[in-house]
Amino acid sequence: MAKKRGKKDPLWARLSLISGALLLLVTGGTLVGGNLLLNHYSDQITQEGGLGDAAAAGTNIDGPINLLLVGIDERIGNEAMGARADSIIVAHVPATHDAVYMMSIPRDTRVRIPSSPKTKYPGGTDKINAAFQFGYQNGGGRAGGMELLANTVNQMSGGLTFNGAAIVNFDGFRGLVHALDGVHMCVDEKVTSIHVGRDKRTGEWGKTMPYNFTPDGNPTTLKPHMEPKVYEVGCRDFLPWEALDYVRQRDKLEHSDGDYGRQRHQQQFIKAMVKKATSAGVITNPIKVNEVLSSVGKAVTFYRGRVELVDWIFTLKGIDPDKMVTLRTNNGQYNPEKINGQLFESLDQTAKDLLKAFKDDTVAQFVAAHPEMIANEASAPASNPSNSGR
Repeated sequence: MAKKRGKKDPLWARLSLISGALLLLVTGGTLVGGNLLLNHYSDQITQEGGLGDAAAAGTNIDGPINLLLVGIDERIGNEAMGARADSIIVAHVPATHDAVYMMSIPRDTRVRIPSSPKTKYPGGTDKINAAFQFGYQNGGGRAGGMELLANTVNQMSGGLTFNGAAIVNFDGFRGLVHALDGVHMCVDEKVTSIHVGRDKRTGEWGKTMPYNFTPDGNPTTLKPHMEPKVYEVGCRDFLPWEALDYVRQRDKLEHSDGDYGRQRHQQQFIKAMVKKATSAGVITNPIKVNEVLSSVGKAVTFYRGRVELVDWIFTLKGIDPDKMVTLRTNNGQYNPEKINGQLFESLDQTAKDLLKAFKDDTVAQFVAAHPEMIANEASAPASNPSNSGR
């Protein structure tokens, strides 16, 4: 596989993969091995705390459920470098517990971040992905970062609370995709990889990155003798490395939709993973289930709130992967605002109304009134030249 980009890999919204990983845990833990597997892996996966003032009241999830799913850019062993949320997804399960709705919050969204006395952050206005960093610093760690981010989303949404939250680790997640032997996905726009290419002289894939890059990590010219991996429109089986490479891409997308395109592809990837994990070939094979759960344990940190893990499992086990609905924030269009020379993203009124629907458990009705927000695999937004940058 290709090496990581010199200064900083885009690290592709790792969190969007979390909800899939959680549902994998749900399915495997209940259908094969039961309490034995649950007890073995729960300590690796679950953590207390992480939700702060945004924690939902009560100790059960009999009603509607909201999850905050976060992927981070973390410098392991170098806390001074901090950690920012590369991607943020709010997942909603209605009180009927028969569907999942997923909405991405753009990482450049301008928000008011509340104070975090424990990590000496006084509060201020910044991009939402900085909230995790300010909570992570000065000993706050992952739990502190998640707590401040949850409090920020709670404040920006007018009071949305969370029953649980999760962080995913990219390197651990790589093992999870390999455990599934890849996935079946439909490509909705031509995507050219900036990470994986083929050397025309040797015919080898992934030994050398195909593009040259600027110091800040933007792709420029194609390297001599190199051919980039291209994902054409259509449905096909993806090898594990292809799937992971595909959902990282944001620079050379046919419709120039950048982060919005990547968010859409990641959400589609979640559905593909859950479908594969709930297929007969996986859930009826104890060895395969054990391999999947082991990979989940390395990839996911789940903050279960006030609810026991066994209750999470028995509550969510019946969700059909086909009832996972991915939604396009701002209808998949950039909504930039420039303030003091800095470019931010802002949520349009429809996106704000959707967050309120998450809070009120009226998402199904909202989506029925706004079908254009559903990110079907076959649809892609119109080209938009305003990319908010890395």
